[in-house]
Amino acid sequence: MGVLSSLTTGVTGLRAQGEALSVIADNIANAGNTGFKASRVEFQDIVAKNLKGIQGGNQIGRGVKIGAVNPILVQGDIENTEKVTDLAISGDGYFVLSGSDGQTYTRDGSFHFDKDGHLVTNDNQQVMGFSYDESGRLINNLEPIKFPKTLIPAKPTEKIEVALNLDSRADIGIPFDPANPHDTSQFSTSVEMYDSQGNKHLVNLFFNKTADRTWEYHGMVDGKEVTGGEEGKFSEVVAGKVTFNVDGVLDTEEQTVSAFNFKGGALQGQQIKIDFGDSLTTDGGKGLSGTKQYGKESDVFSWNQDGSAAGTITSLSFDDEGTLTALYSNGAARDLHKVSIARFENPEGLFKAGNNRFKGSRNSGTAAIGVPNANGRGKIYAKSLERSTVDLANEFVGMIQQQRGFQANAKTITTTDELLSEVINLRR
Repeated sequence: MGVLSSLTTGVTGLRAQGEALSVIADNIANAGNTGFKASRVEFQDIVAKNLKGIQGGNQIGRGVKIGAVNPILVQGDIENTEKVTDLAISGDGYFVLSGSDGQTYTRDGSFHFDKDGHLVTNDNQQVMGFSYDESGRLINNLEPIKFPKTLIPAKPTEKIEVALNLDSRADIGIPFDPANPHDTSQFSTSVEMYDSQGNKHLVNLFFNKTADRTWEYHGMVDGKEVTGGEEGKFSEVVAGKVTFNVDGVLDTEEQTVSAFNFKGGALQGQQIKIDFGDSLTTDGGKGLSGTKQYGKESDVFSWNQDGSAAGTITSLSFDDEGTLTALYSNGAARDLHKVSIARFENPEGLFKAGNNRFKGSRNSGTAAIGVPNANGRGKIYAKSLERSTVDLANEFVGMIQQQRGFQANAKTITTTDELLSEVINLRR
């Protein structure tokens, strides 16, 4: 009897509308969930009876079923935070995680460092990325992001760059006396350097004009710092001369003495180049940068050296390229890792694993893992989180629609029940 099938049809409607309400309730419950994507129920009808065989038309439906529950993968709003380990993705892709249940993926970038120095999620899944080597080159090897707790080694100075002006108006000076450098030099300045142990030393440079366009220099340190030196007296560690052309541009530079023999177990005979600039003859340069000889008072423009002491990490930060950089107590900065991003051909096919995580599936395709902002992967924003895409106004409207649908399907069942009561009453 056709009236009996309407009961089953009504039940399918109740079931489908009830499941739809569950999806809406899940969306509302996750309205404040970082990186959450709202889902949408998609219905399909059920055809169970053809009145005229395989001919078109004349078909009676037997209700409704849920065909799919698909996430709406739109970009969530990016909200700024003050936490250095908060990251957000703008565009396609997912953060790559590793844990006890294998490799998973998430849009929730509310990370933190655990006691072992690993970057982890709130449920202790390790965040994966690519590391940098000592030279700052990115290594294409996926591994957990972790900051080292050990000291970075000291870097001995190999070059000291000095840019200054030596007054061309100066007279040819008296001979330089190492025992009385300040009174027997025409200009002096000081620069810092580091030995192989990371100890800092102050090198005093003394300059004397020995001929037109020719100056000699002597680098002195406290004698107590070098092998064979005497405390309270200067010891010479470097000496040389520089010459200029008629235009006051640096022509040649020569280092005649190099005796960097510091105490404390440091390398004896440490090789350090004193570079006064882009010299014409020595470097084959143009003389545009570095030391000059002009008719103005002698003065230092700048100096720089490439050594450093040993250091420990004082702070960590991510930039908008997803690069984790460490700042050390010796002033050095080093790139440690770059966050990896996984991109899927069909992200709607990912399998929800709970805790804001997803797993790959046959429908999602294989994860294409690489660096951010490349080959279709999204851009990283540091100190930011992606908000949920749930629109509460739309969810409440959908809730009303599903509620009315549920009530209407319930009405078909009660109506069918009344009709069956009439059939039963035919016996009376």
